[in-house]
Amino acid sequence: MKRISLTQHLIEQQRLHNSIPAELRLLIEVVGRACKTISHAVGKGALGEVLGSADSENVQGEVQKKLDIISNEILLEANEWGGHLAAMASEEMESIHPIPNRYPQGEYMLLFDPLDGSSNIDVNVSIGTIFSVLKAPDGMKSPTEQDFMQSGRKQVAAGYAVYGPQTMLVLTTGNGVHCFTLDREMGSWVLTQRDMQIPAETKEFAINASNARHWHPPVTRYVNEMLAGSAGPRQKDFNMRWIASMVADVHRILNRGGIFMYPADAREPDKPGKLRLMYEANPMAFIVEQAGGAATDGKQAIMDIQPEKLHQRVPVFLGSKSEVELVTRYHQE
Repeated sequence: MKRISLTQHLIEQQRLHNSIPAELRLLIEVVGRACKTISHAVGKGALGEVLGSADSENVQGEVQKKLDIISNEILLEANEWGGHLAAMASEEMESIHPIPNRYPQGEYMLLFDPLDGSSNIDVNVSIGTIFSVLKAPDGMKSPTEQDFMQSGRKQVAAGYAVYGPQTMLVLTTGNGVHCFTLDREMGSWVLTQRDMQIPAETKEFAINASNARHWHPPVTRYVNEMLAGSAGPRQKDFNMRWIASMVADVHRILNRGGIFMYPADAREPDKPGKLRLMYEANPMAFIVEQAGGAATDGKQAIMDIQPEKLHQRVPVFLGSKSEVELVTRYHQE
């Protein structure tokens, strides 16, 4: 089988669909390089003295792991100087990160969760990086948070890297979803899956069941129907899978179907869910829709939400289309 590199794939996609200008291709390549560097740091683990807590909190009030901070720095440094970006935003930083004046400004803006699934770092379970690319608004001089307030439909690219037994990069630029595996000896991303499609029918669901007592009625109803198995209204037996790393859970769903849920619940009524719209829900929704699935907040498509703030949170239901439509219908009823 002829091996196709990330660069070759992006150039061929540009020729086919005219959707990946050179600037965007170079930006995606830089993000891919940064993910290789993060993968190397993750792979070293205790040997690289990167495990454990950094004894600091991020803007969300979450305790940061050393690898959270390292990954954030890797992405910032890799992307600052290339001239493809006007600004970046990260889950780990309170406000946006404009490109320093000493570097040329580009026409794109990058959002990322540098290391998703932090609770899994120290126990050697798959974690990942999620990213989203937006176009800078026309005529933008000095970027502000407001410039990032674009709905998910405006994304020009989105992807994630998953650092597991293999390191993989899953990417969409709006023409299907493609998966690359890192050849660790050669240091190159190699195309290993084209046009990934989420299976329409599924018997798997992912949710943190320890929160069941706090769920709102539509979620309780939906999950109870699945738990009732073949004797219940769904007339089939379901399995539950929960890795507590969104990247790993979504990667499984892309490959074998299922639904991932992180609903809002009754614990903090003013907090609409836990996952961040701009650098978790939107990029994953883009990937899932491109792979034939669906992603909603229980009421509307995630990518139709008009963002109001950088660190906005949303409930998330994504995966196999029929399942997402069913749980969304229960919310609407």
